[in-house]
Parts: sequence; structure tokens; C-alpha cells
Amino acid sequence: MTEMVYGAVPAQAGEPVLPRWWRTVDKWSLMAVFLLYGMGLLLGLAASVPLATRNGLPPFHYVDRQAVFGAVSMVVMLLTSTLSPDRVRRLGVVAFLFAFIALSLLPIFGSDFGKGATRWFSFGFITVQPSEFLKPFFVILCGWLMAASQEINGPPGKSISFAVAIVVVAFLAAEPDFGQSALILFAWGVMYFVAGAPITLLATVGAMVAGGGMMAYQYSDHFAKRINGYLAADVDPRTQIGYATNAIQEGGFFGVGVGNGQVKWSLPDAHTDFIIAVAAEEYGMILVFVIIALYAVIVIRSLARLMRERDPFIRLAGTGLACIFGVQAIVNMGVACRLLPAKGMTLPFVSYGGSSIIAAGITMGMLLAFTRTRPQGQIGDVLGRGR
Repeated sequence: MTEMVYGAVPAQAGEPVLPRWWRTVDKWSLMAVFLLYGMGLLLGLAASVPLATRNGLPPFHYVDRQAVFGAVSMVVMLLTSTLSPDRVRRLGVVAFLFAFIALSLLPIFGSDFGKGATRWFSFGFITVQPSEFLKPFFVILCGWLMAASQEINGPPGKSISFAVAIVVVAFLAAEPDFGQSALILFAWGVMYFVAGAPITLLATVGAMVAGGGMMAYQYSDHFAKRINGYLAADVDPRTQIGYATNAIQEGGFFGVGVGNGQVKWSLPDAHTDFIIAVAAEEYGMILVFVIIALYAVIVIRSLARLMRERDPFIRLAGTGLACIFGVQAIVNMGVACRLLPAKGMTLPFVSYGGSSIIAAGITMGMLLAFTRTRPQGQIGDVLGRGR
């Protein structure tokens, strides 16, 4: 708590690992993550019981599984946050290769579970979604490539990272998974911008994305159906978006009361993609504002710390991780209140899903490792000496 009042304390040489970690980690972000996870369990108690009942399972089946997945996620996050940036880089690059191989095998061994998109491997007792794990490792790989390109006689890392992004997006679009494709491109664009990309190039990439969206609308019924539903003047009250928007309106500012919500009985994805609708209906906009504030704390504090970082790899990769974490939350909540087209994207640490919450733990663990206080001068000192 000392850091919250007086600011961060740099690590001391020879200090044991755990005391050094505790002195240097961003405790505000760490606390926000634990609060989000706790709220996810609380909302799961309301949102998942109807689904378990319909599936003939014990009432708290999904809550129990989420508690187990969440515990694994918290342990992974804490262990990852103790690593040095160099070890995070090595881990991320190697893990990206495994995640990409898994993604490429989805058309052969994957399952769509009747949802029209082959995104999961089914192992009977558990399912794995490779794209969830691919995102943070993709950011690490691209951050490393872009940082290497800034070195004297360094490789053309920016061009290589763009080629990697295009290949990954192509595999994701083939599932189809346009939501994760957009996140991958967004993360790459943010890091490329921070690395010093010309605006004309970013505009060109934006035009390519718009062109790709138009082609997807023409040739993908899955994509066109979601866009048409988003652009329709009236919302069909029998669709998931219809149920979600009605629940948010019914909840008002203070909610209808714990356990009194009805949307959880109508939405099959109330415990995953539309968990925020359950929160808004039963607890009101007060809880929604708290959840938004917690995500804002994590993203803003992380970016503020990264602005003082001298290592280009840490700045680039950390910025990418913070941005995809925050944007995923924005997309999930934006879909629920019909500000964005349906994406099928979870709310980090809050929605049910083993792959989602464990991947979020990896993402936050690496981000916490990057934003730890290290004994170094401020980046402004370096810039000042160059003048």
C-alpha cells in the first residue's frame, strides 16, 4: 500500500525475489484484476445457474469451473509478473509458434459447437480456443521485431511484423473470427504507430481493412448477418442483442435487485459474451461504471508507467498488451448495448471461459512484468542529454 500513497520504490540490488516483486509491481492494477475476477464470480452465480439447469447440470457447475480456471489464471499471472522482460520476450516468441501451429490445425481438428465458426479444440472435459492465447504472444513477437528494427543494422522488423499480422489475420478470418482479427490488426497498428510509423502507411492499412470488411460482407453470410443486424433500424427482441439491450434498459441506475433479473433465462451466452447485461439488469449502471473504472485503472496506469520506460521493446509490447486488454473490454460492452456489431468476444476476467480467463492472466502477467519499477533513469533524461 505504500506505493499507492508515496509512489513506487525502485528495486534494491541483492533483494530477494518476492520482496523485490512486491516493491516494484503496480499494486493498483493488481488490485483491479482481483476485483474484476471477484465480480466475475459474483455475476456467474446469477448468470450461469439457468444454463446449468437447462443442461441438466448442478446449479453451480459453471461457477465452480470458473473458480478453478480463475485460480489457475491468477497463479499464472503472478508467476509471469515475476519474470524479467528478457524472459517474457523469450517465452512469448516460443509460445507464439505453438499457438500459431494450434491455430493452423483448427480446420482439421477443430470444432464449431454449432456456432458456425471453427474456433475450438474439444478434449471432452475441456475446450481450448487458440486465438485467445495467440493475441498476447503475437504482441510480444511484434514488439520484439519492431524494437530490433530500430537498432543500427537491425533487421526489417516492421515489415516482418506486418507480414506476420497478415498471415495470422488470414487464418483467423478463415474460421471465421473477425473480432479477433480486428484486435490483432489494432494491436499491430498501435505498436507500429508508437514505433514511429508514417501516417500514410497507417492510412493505407486502414483502407486495406475497410476493403477486407467489404469483401467479407459480400462473401461471408456469417459476417453479413451480424452487420445487417447491427444496422437494422429496429432490434428483434428475440435475438441476443434484443434481450441484452432490454435488460440494460430495465436495470436502470440501481438495478432490479439481486436474483430478480430475467435476461439470464433467455440468453444462452449470458455468462460469457453478455455478462455485462446481467450486471446492468440486476445491479444497475452503478456496477457497470465500477467495472469500466477498473479497466480504465489498469490501462491508464500501465500506459503511464510505460511512457517512462527507456527500453523500446518494453514500451512497444507493453503498449500493445494494455491496448488489446482495454479494447477487448470496450468491444464486449459495446456489443451488449448495441454500440458495435456482435463480435463474440468475452469480457476479460469477468466472462466465463477457461481459455479466456487464463489468456487474460497471461496478458496481465506480462503487462505487470513490463510495468514493474526498475532502477533506471527517466526517458526524459536520455532525451535531454541528446540535445
